[in-house]
Amino acid sequence: MDAAREQVAAASRRLAAEGLVLGTAGNVSARGDDDLVAISPTGAVLAELQPEQVSVVELDTGKLVAGDLEPTSEVDLHLGVYRRYGAGAVVHTHAPWATAIACALDELPCVHYQMLLLGGTVRVAPYRTFGTPELAETVLDALEGRTAALMANHGALNYGASMDAALDGALLLEWCCEVYWRAAALGPPKTLGEDERQAVIDAVTQRSYGTTRRAG
Repeated sequence: MDAAREQVAAASRRLAAEGLVLGTAGNVSARGDDDLVAISPTGAVLAELQPEQVSVVELDTGKLVAGDLEPTSEVDLHLGVYRRYGAGAVVHTHAPWATAIACALDELPCVHYQMLLLGGTVRVAPYRTFGTPELAETVLDALEGRTAALMANHGALNYGASMDAALDGALLLEWCCEVYWRAAALGPPKTLGEDERQAVIDAVTQRSYGTTRRAG
């Protein structure tokens, strides 16, 4: 689990450097071997997190099996994502633009084609108290068919097959929330319809969009 603990610590510091988490707010986890999960500890300053501070828990029970610190209070939420969606890594932030949108909307409309990387529109899970089974359940439901969800009056959650994918998703979600906010200041933002979204999917498939290739 050394590699998974290093991933969690490095991702936590990256999120802090990007301004997506502040102080102890937010948490990160990565699935390792033998159904174990490395997860940031409760009360940790994410900008300073080191691998040896990262907790390791059992996926099935949440029992602490390595580390001197108790896992984050959102451990049930993280483990629920692994169990239901087979994730490789989970990132929960209190990113400012995402949190602002989650305080105002019931969902983030698909205003840019890159949102299709998150599954399209991003649902806002109803508000529930942090660290509770009720919060975990509402967020898990909001993630259906998506890799991202907003959490009403709270923050955002992204997951991916790898830590890089989860981090990229968190950064993309924050960018999309800011784009929506700025567009809404000018007037009702235009959204992409079903046909337009399908055309993007077709173009990505045909052109291998997002991958480098040799010319000629």
